Amino acid sequence: MAGVLGIPGVINNFNLYYKGTALVGLTGEITLPDFEGTTETLSGPGILGELEEVVIGSFGSMEIEIPFRILDEDAFKLMSPTETLDLTLRASEQYTVKGTGGIDTKGMRVVIRGRQKKLTGGTVKQGGTMDASVTVEVAYIMIEHDGKKRIELDKLNNVYKVNDKDLLAKIRSQC
Repeated sequence: MAGVLGIPGVINNFNLYYKGTALVGLTGEITLPDFEGTTETLSGPGILGELEEVVIGSFGSMEIEIPFRILDEDAFKLMSPTETLDLTLRASEQYTVKGTGGIDTKGMRVVIRGRQKKLTGGTVKQGGTMDASVTVEVAYIMIEHDGKKRIELDKLNNVYKVNDKDLLAKIRSQC
């Protein structure tokens, strides 16, 4: 695989799955959630001014919006706030091989678990799409790149790993 010898290019194609079945009414893009750490402002002796301290493993609310061209059966499958939604996004990342100039691809997988938070019904217009969406509050996310886990956050089970390193192991052992 490319490693540092490849130039990242584009997402060649992707699919989003709910419980293993592809969702068919999606529009052309999905924005992954931001990882915004919870912070506390520190000030006092030894600090010139203020410093934002990130609380390791603690993140603000995370959400992902699943866009649909129209409200259809797949959109309504995601609507029960009492069920945990199990979503998997699979993508093929295309890149240029530096040594040869050729094109190759790598896989990316994003696993998300959470609950339905919001339904945006969209607009009804003759001959147009509705641009409806379902917003999911993320409780778990794992991003795998080229077969390697790059980040895993499980808010309900006290897990935060980056490049397969458990950043909360020491903290859990102290509590």
